[in-house]
Amino acid sequence: MYHLRFDPQFHRNFSKWIKKDSVLKKQVIKALELLRQNPRHPSLKSHKVQTRNYGARWSSRATGDVRIIWDFDADNNLVILVLDIGGHSGKKKVYR
Repeated sequence: MYHLRFDPQFHRNFSKWIKKDSVLKKQVIKALELLRQNPRHPSLKSHKVQTRNYGARWSSRATGDVRIIWDFDADNNLVILVLDIGGHSGKKKVYR
């Protein structure tokens, strides 16, 4: 099991994405729990991506269009740095 450490950017964007959408909030929290348990869980569809702000990092699926950007901590592989959340496509995408 991994420990999740959240970047302030994630918290800012998480608040924007979920606003008053309790269903989306539950889906993201479920994805974060799966990430904590097993970052390579099949439903997360985790893979390397090139991001706008962080370079090459991991992306995991929270919903059809919402992705969580993360990476392993360089000093401790049991820690996952949760960096950002955003869209897979459109104006709010977190990819290049």
